[in-house]
Amino acid sequence: MRRVFITGVGVVSPIGNNLQEYWNSILEVRSGIQTLETVDLTDLPITIGGEIRGLDFAESEINDKVSVKKMDRASIFSVIAAKEAIKHAGLGPELLGERCGVIIGAGLSGLATLQAQTENLLQRGPRRVSPFTIPTLMPNAAPANVSLAFGITGPAYNVASACASSGHAIIDAYEELQRGRVDVLITGGTESPMTRLAISAFANMKAMTKKYNDNPTQASRPFDLGRDGFVMSEGAAILVAETEEHARARGAKPLAEIVGHGSTMDAFHLVQPDPSAQGAIRAVQQALDMAKWEPEAIAGETYVNAHGTSTKFNDLAETNALKSVFGDSAKKLQVSSTKSMTGHMIGAACAIETVACVLAMQEGILPATANYQTPDPECDLDYIPNEPRKADVRYCINNSFGFGGHNVSLALARPE
Repeated sequence: MRRVFITGVGVVSPIGNNLQEYWNSILEVRSGIQTLETVDLTDLPITIGGEIRGLDFAESEINDKVSVKKMDRASIFSVIAAKEAIKHAGLGPELLGERCGVIIGAGLSGLATLQAQTENLLQRGPRRVSPFTIPTLMPNAAPANVSLAFGITGPAYNVASACASSGHAIIDAYEELQRGRVDVLITGGTESPMTRLAISAFANMKAMTKKYNDNPTQASRPFDLGRDGFVMSEGAAILVAETEEHARARGAKPLAEIVGHGSTMDAFHLVQPDPSAQGAIRAVQQALDMAKWEPEAIAGETYVNAHGTSTKFNDLAETNALKSVFGDSAKKLQVSSTKSMTGHMIGAACAIETVACVLAMQEGILPATANYQTPDPECDLDYIPNEPRKADVRYCINNSFGFGGHNVSLALARPE
């Protein structure tokens, strides 16, 4: 088995358009949830979300092969985040050819383009639909544009499993590196779902909170008794993953090691998690087994970045899954949901939360769960309420669960 390290990360998020801005916001427990500006809010029951602001889209035009005019917001975010991750990892152009690949997850790719061009068709006629519509909204647009931007000619494809998409992308990246076909993988997730269509659909599904339009920073409140739905957001997080041999040969600093992963399916309901949490339990257990971790031995040195969506069903099921896997040792776990600040970045969620895990181990500071005001008697773990915590953790578990019944769990370790 090859060891696989994360050597670089890049971020475009509602709480920061680069890695340092993102981490500063985490430390300050600053919410990125605001009244939306890029969406026509007329008659919408939900007017808030985690929106990207202040980003220079021209940063994505790395060369003449990529253009803002031919990219959806999700692709733009992924190229800019990849640029930062590649620089952070210290990768030069000579290392980004056929021995490098790109695997990026997205759950709702191209929605903004789809809505805009549908409106063009209905209001202005077929001749006014952009000829770039299909390559702009196609699910593989993000990895294609990252490959074009950086001259990457190894395997490149997208992964779609709703809110677990970037988790599956990271797993695929790990497995590609194990197979030895590449030395480096640019992986992660991106999403830009902020449209009237998506907001209306999620609202009618009763999946998103509607109570906090006038107080948006309080809206995402994972594990709190008053939680009543998630808050949608956009952004991207990209990781550079590479084999130990390749990283050490070029003198790269390992930030974290991917030591295990789990992937399961509920087969229970299209949008509701299984109350018994059997799929989530198996995913976490698979990750621990692969890492060769004994729950009772590692619990006191483990940070869990929970899926923690701020919905009644998810937060309870995830709590029960952790308690089932760790038993009495679950009380020693330090758990938080950074969605309390970023909102739910859908297909990019696992990737941005992997970044949080990497930084937590590197900096010795655990992100808080914001807006945790009234404990839920059924959610009774340590959720690191409202203030980040200094802690020396060696292990991280990152959970992501998606509509359809997908469950992903990643096991990360601090490089020794």
